[in-house]
Order: sequence, then C-alpha cells, then structure tokens
Amino acid sequence: MSGILYLCATPIGNLEDITFRVIKTLKEVDLIAAEDTRHSIKLLNHYEIKTPMTSYHEYNKVEKARNLVEQLREGKNIALITDAGTPGISDPGEELVRQAYLAGIQVTSLPGACAAITALTLSGLPTRRFCFEAFLPSDKRERQRILEELKLETRTIILYEAPHRLSKTLKELTQELGARRVAIIKELTKKHETIMQSTLSEATEYFEQQEPKGEYVLVVEGKSRKEVETEKQERWEEIDIREHMKIYQDQGKDKKEAMKLVAKDRGISKREVYQMLIQEEADEEY
Repeated sequence: MSGILYLCATPIGNLEDITFRVIKTLKEVDLIAAEDTRHSIKLLNHYEIKTPMTSYHEYNKVEKARNLVEQLREGKNIALITDAGTPGISDPGEELVRQAYLAGIQVTSLPGACAAITALTLSGLPTRRFCFEAFLPSDKRERQRILEELKLETRTIILYEAPHRLSKTLKELTQELGARRVAIIKELTKKHETIMQSTLSEATEYFEQQEPKGEYVLVVEGKSRKEVETEKQERWEEIDIREHMKIYQDQGKDKKEAMKLVAKDRGISKREVYQMLIQEEADEEY
C-alpha cells in the first residue's frame, strides 16, 4: 500500500505553538521533508524528534517532489513542514501536493499556525471577507497588474513583505490604493510582537525614517463598496448613452436587455435610459 503525505503546520515564532498531533506524527513518519533542514532541526531537537529529514525547497521542488512521491508509492509515510506555518501557503508545498494527488497518494493536513490568519485577527480590520496575495511579484508588469486589481478590492487584503522591500511596497500601495487603513505586523507570537495600526501614507513616511527589520505581514483595508459603485458610475457617465448601449449590443444583447444593463450600471431606471436615447437622437437631428 502507498504511504500518506502529512502536511504539518509548525510554529511561526513561539515554539509552543504546535499541536500534540503534529509532534506525534513527526515522530512516527518515515521521513520529514523540510524547506530548510538547518532551520527545522532546532524544532526537532526541541521536541526530541529523531526522524530523518530531507530538503524540499523552491529550487528543487519539481524533481524532489517526484522522488518523494516515489517513496510514498513504496509505502513510506512522509511529513512535509515549512520554515514556519502551514505547508502549501506561499511555499513550494503546493507542488508536492499536486504531484501526490496525480499519483493517487492520500494527503492529509494537520492544522496549526498560519501567519496570514494570525495577523488578520490582530489587525483590527474586517475579518469576514479577505484575500491573500502573499508576496507581490517581482516582475514589474505583473506587479502593476496585481496592484491595479487590488485598487478595486473590497475585501481586507493580506500581504507578506521582506524588510528590504517594505518601504517600496508601502509607497506603491499608497499610490495605487490611496488613503487606506493598514496594520503592519512583525515578530508574530514572539516576545517582541509588534502591531502598528496606521494608514498607508503614514506608514510610508514612518519607514522612510525607520529601518525595517524582520519579516512583515501587511493587512490592508479593502475599498468601500460605496466608493467602488461611485467610481463605476462616474466612468459610465463619461460616455454617452448610445455608446454605453453599443457595448452590450456588441456582446450580443438585444436592445431590451442592453437597456436593462445600462440602467443598472448608471443607477437609473430603464425608462430614463429610453428617454435619454430619444433625447440624444432628437438633439442629433436638430
């Protein structure tokens, strides 16, 4: 029989933030695949876990995943751990999980610490709806595309950032997102855990004077629905009613359906759309 792949959440700071089930599993599996064995050995030594380790990281994730899947097929049970938090969240674990499923291997997740969720609950910002973007892409064009999408995001936004890029990222967020509230959190679960509640512009100014240290989680306020609807309506009002109608008619909508959609976009009734069309035609004839 094939083995089982266990996704084991590890502490994000405080070594006590680990479940009894994870400790038991790490002791019982045949092999532990760790993102950085030099980092993970400290955790294993702390809990007297003697299970052999192998490295599984971003730069060997595809080939190494094939090797690990082969061992799983042979019946070995393997635990996957990341440097901190839940495997598969903004780390190479997702590739191993993908290959394991393709090979028909059983995968199970042992829940525990996650920096994104911990920071969200500490932020003081709305938690019912949120999106997670991890690290913004380094590619300039792709980064700008993501920032454009976030500009209209109504959910609370969670980002990760390294200290040497924090100031740049805050400047870009301020330029694109405007006056939003933000919680900037570092040293999660550690002795010097810090939660800075501010606005994007104030935080940008602060970190121009103070050198960022440590890994950061940024939790950014989403755009209000009212603002989004107002901006959409303003954009539609920049074109005349017939151009607006043509957009939908070019998509194959009949005149009745197009009028309904135009009315919804502009926040007016279908009757008003009809009257505006008649008026524009009359003005043109005149």
